[in-house]
Amino acid sequence: MGKVVGRVRKFGDNIDTDTITPGSTLHLPIEELKNYAFGPISPEFYKSVREGDIIVGGNNFGCGSSREQATAVVKHLGIDFIVCESMARIYFRNCVALSIYPVMAKGASALFDEGDAIEIDLDKGEVRNPKTGKMATFEPLSDTPRQIFDSGGILAFLKKITEKS
Repeated sequence: MGKVVGRVRKFGDNIDTDTITPGSTLHLPIEELKNYAFGPISPEFYKSVREGDIIVGGNNFGCGSSREQATAVVKHLGIDFIVCESMARIYFRNCVALSIYPVMAKGASALFDEGDAIEIDLDKGEVRNPKTGKMATFEPLSDTPRQIFDSGGILAFLKKITEKS
């Protein structure tokens, strides 16, 4: 896949699943749910987000409940990459399953401000701010998670495997 570039959408530490998708909105179809994504901390997020934006967060991104909507809404907003200091284990798993690439890079959050350009080299495991030249490193996804991401998510991956047999 090589290099990915995008615009930073910056969040802090401990962004929980109730912040990403408030519990009172979970009954809505995904197209409506998108209008409430990150609403408790950024009520207008859904109006300003663009396909190809990249979330940059701090520590413990995606903590809280295991609700899949908190990952699905990010995907439906056109975000395919989340860069953070650390991520809750179940959120990480949901990201891979829905083909959102989770990048955990110590020090990455401090390299970016809202709206900055970001470059991610998935092969080298580097996240870079092209304006400042500053960089953080990460461990790229291993074999099976990378295959799931490259396939477009777990369902597409399993379909591909079953069609081969």
